[in-house]
This record gives sequence, C-alpha cells and structure tokens, in this order.
Amino acid sequence: MSLSAGAAQNDAEAMVSSPTRMAAGVIARPVDGQEWDTVVGGFDGVCQEQLFAFASIRWPGVKVEPRLFERLGRIVGGSLVMVQRLPLGLSHIAIIKWGPMLADTNAQDGALLYQGMIEALVAEYADKRGMMLSILPHASTQDSHVEYRSLRARGFKRGATLRFPDRYLVNLRLSDEAQRKSFGQTWRRQLNKSEKSELVFEHAGANQLDAFKALYAAMSDRKQFPDYSAFDTLDALMALDQPLRPELFFVRQAGELVAGALIFKSGDRAVYLYGATSDRALPLRAGYFLHWHVIRWLRDHTRASWYDLGGTDGFHGLHQFKKGMVGDAGLIRPVPPVANFATRPLAYALGAGAFAAREAYNELRRQIEAVRPSRARPDQTPSPMPEEFQ
Repeated sequence: MSLSAGAAQNDAEAMVSSPTRMAAGVIARPVDGQEWDTVVGGFDGVCQEQLFAFASIRWPGVKVEPRLFERLGRIVGGSLVMVQRLPLGLSHIAIIKWGPMLADTNAQDGALLYQGMIEALVAEYADKRGMMLSILPHASTQDSHVEYRSLRARGFKRGATLRFPDRYLVNLRLSDEAQRKSFGQTWRRQLNKSEKSELVFEHAGANQLDAFKALYAAMSDRKQFPDYSAFDTLDALMALDQPLRPELFFVRQAGELVAGALIFKSGDRAVYLYGATSDRALPLRAGYFLHWHVIRWLRDHTRASWYDLGGTDGFHGLHQFKKGMVGDAGLIRPVPPVANFATRPLAYALGAGAFAAREAYNELRRQIEAVRPSRARPDQTPSPMPEEFQ
C-alpha cells in the first residue's frame, strides 16, 4: 500500500505531527476469509500476501484474522493479520505484511485514514490482547516513505531489514514509444533482437497451469537457485474468481513453450509472481519479449499504475535485467525495515527475541546453502538503506 503523491503531500505533516487524529473515526470489523477476499479484490492496495486464500496455505501454523476498516459507514481499508503463537505459549505476535491496505490510494484523506487503521490495530492487538504488533509496509512509490515515518512517529521501533530490500517498479502508463525509450540501452537492444526470433506471445488460461509448473520445475533444476517462494499456493490462487485470479502468459517459438509468467494484476500495483524459461529462452531473448508484452497487456487491460518486478535475492544478473526494464521512467525503491510495537515491555521483549532467533536460523540456512557446490550464490552488493530507515 502506497499513498498517492497528492494524498501524501497533503497529509504527511499532519499525520506525523498528530498521530492519534481520526483514530476514533476508523472502526475495525472482523470478517471471514471468503468475505475478505471478495471485498478486497476492489482495493487499490490489494496484493497476494493480503489474501486469505494465499496466507492460509502459505502460513499454516498461524491464525489468519482479516479485518476491514470503516469510517462513517464506508469501507476505507483492511488488513490481514497473522497471529503467531510463540514457543511454550509465552506470547503471540500479530504480523502484517504489505498492509494495512487502503481501498482508495488516491483518497484526499488517505494518509490520515492509514493512521486511523494503525490506531485500530494497536488498540486491538497491543492494548487489548497484549501482543507485539509487527508491520512490514510495501516499498513506496514516493520519494519519502510516509507510512513508515508515521509508524515510527507513533512509537513503532525499527526491526529487521531485508538483505536485498530494493524493489523494481515499471511505469505502466506510457505509450509504446515512451516505454521503449525508457528502457536501458542494453535492455532495448536485447528486446529488438528477440523480435527477430519469430516468437509468439500468448495470454493463456488457468487450464494451462500444469504446463507452467513443468517449465518452472525444469528451470529450477537447471539454475539451482534456492527457492523460498510460495509456489505451492498457485492452485488456490488460480481457483480464485476475477479480479483476484493471476494471469498466465506464455511465449512460444514454432509451437514450443520457451517462457512463461504468472502476474497478479489486481489493484494499483500489478506484481510479477513467478517466471520460468526453457534452455532455448536465453539465446532467443524470450524473457525480454515476454515482459515487453506483459507490460503492454497490463497497461491496456488493467487499472494498475505500476508493474512490481519484486527483488533480486542478491543476484547481480537479475538486478541488471530488472534495472534495464525499469528504465528512466520507473522506480527502484527499498522495502523499509519491519516496524514493531508493543504496549507491554514483556510482549516486546519476547517478540523481538523470537524475530532475532528466526533471523539467526535464516542466516544459518543461507550459510549452508552457500557451501553446497550445486547452488547458485548471491553476488550482488546490497544498496545502502535511505537515511529515513536508519
């Protein structure tokens, strides 16, 4: 969820200087998973991590609690909260990833509505239920991350950061000519070469998901990238009704499948979920051809303003590819640190300790992966975090 430029400029100072303003005007209402997924499909800020159908499979060990927010009888936003029980039942952590979401990111009072949602979450999970509340906002499309600043002003403390936090965002609201001009010179040259390879772009149906899975499995074996993704949620996502069902795209040459992509296209930010290529894709430059046509399809068939390519997991080659596609008109923005809050000191100590233990485990797993000779190793130098995240 990122506020529009107008809303951010109008309300940023008021939100930071008056953190409790409008809190009483925003009311939280718990709903079941089916109602949640139906309602948030129309939100500007919707993303797959905030879907019940996704989270209930991706995180089977947590309790998933969807909550809609209303003001003056109108739904203004929502947040999918994952409640994680700590070992021995000592405490619980309320975790929100890429939320809370605004229904309308262009709302003139959007920044204050966001603050109202945060107040409602603090009241329920920190004050009433004694948990640590942990929030990871989206990378912002604005120069300053207004949401993260408001969390810190409210008393949230800086938590863990992603090792490679940059996210790559393509501007979808350009003409073909302007988009091609925006691409990096190397990226544009590779695209030109791909268009001479007799490739065919195809918008595929959900009934062709098995073909994509086979292509993905073959690519994973070939590249030996460690896969920490939520690939096992695909069946549930593809079973969703529109507009939440991801879109599947293929590139073929002489009828043979050489590349594919699954794209989450609801809301203001379309997201590249998964991609796969065959051995033949690299010399054909099929990835360039695929993304070029996906960008044009998203522009012409969705209301999204941005195409979120995700991160790089530390691989320099991915950085170069995505940076060239983002080009001059797009953005490279970091995901902010996790923001943690607890009313009770013991709840904060237990929650922060649990996160520290998890980070230590993840670091150990990375070191084990690094010594496996068959595994690809990250080779990208992390970018320094902006001063506002220090």
